[in-house]
Amino acid sequence: MSTNRPTGNVATALALALAGGVTAAGAAMLTLRRKHPSAIPPGSLVPSPLRLPASPTVDRPTAVLAAQRLNRAAGTIASSVLFDSAVEHYRGAFANKAMFAPLVTSALSLAASLHGTADRSPRAHVARDTAYAAAGVTGLVGTGFHIYNIGKKPGGFCWQNLFYSAPIGAPAALILSALTGFLAERVRDNRPGTLPTIFGLPAGRAVAAATGVGLMGTVGEAGLLHFRGAYHNPFMFLPVTLPPVAAALLGGTALGQARKPRRLTRWWLRLTALLGISGVGFHAIGVSRSMGGWRNWSQNVIDGPPLPAPPSFTGLALAGLAALGLLEDQPDE
Repeated sequence: MSTNRPTGNVATALALALAGGVTAAGAAMLTLRRKHPSAIPPGSLVPSPLRLPASPTVDRPTAVLAAQRLNRAAGTIASSVLFDSAVEHYRGAFANKAMFAPLVTSALSLAASLHGTADRSPRAHVARDTAYAAAGVTGLVGTGFHIYNIGKKPGGFCWQNLFYSAPIGAPAALILSALTGFLAERVRDNRPGTLPTIFGLPAGRAVAAATGVGLMGTVGEAGLLHFRGAYHNPFMFLPVTLPPVAAALLGGTALGQARKPRRLTRWWLRLTALLGISGVGFHAIGVSRSMGGWRNWSQNVIDGPPLPAPPSFTGLALAGLAALGLLEDQPDE
């Protein structure tokens, strides 16, 4: 494979993809704010908490249940990152001591998520928030390191380096775990008698919008690695076809009517969750087809398809289901 510098084309494509994702997220948030103008005081650039009158439909235990579901989703993503980074950084022989950081912070994120799943308190927990913040910062710094490592290689941002260098999407998944955990704590931490909100937006809509954007980012990473494998197995198209539909349905959920039934969205998210679990099996088959198969597992698990990567789809699907539950149990209109 050629290592010439198609830097301009590839870098431009990556920049456009990133800009598109940020623009989509921003547009979704702006549209949500237009639907709830009272969330932004006149002349203020920062939304204040949406103050809604007490409603008999508001039930604090359902908000806590939704938060527990989000903690469970954050833990699923964190476990995926923990094992994936352990394998990938072991392959790199932990040449840089900073390579231990994602293992530590993803383990902390997983522990915080397990604690949150069992916690029925309607209040955010400082230790959990701290763990999620540490994971988010580590993911952000790690993404910068991976981009830097790709850019400094001969050829820069060419397909060869994007395929075989440090994966950009791996540390970004740690950001998704931290974000999901952060949303879980914000769903808990709302005043009794008010609808759960996040930065002034109805919590269900905010979680749906964030999950949809996260799904599209995960699709981009899966698409890049499966393109490297030339989609030699038709099942390799599933991670780049099923989750985008789920993301679109969640976008419609974020902008649509709160009381609208969403059976298709719910079932599609369940299908996406199943995709993440079955992906581990497909990757295990890929490992078995490498030279030596599972008898040479110490080599093939490192160099073959990443076994822990697909459950990220499962975690994001669980977050989407939590968003649906919030909208159904505590509609904002």
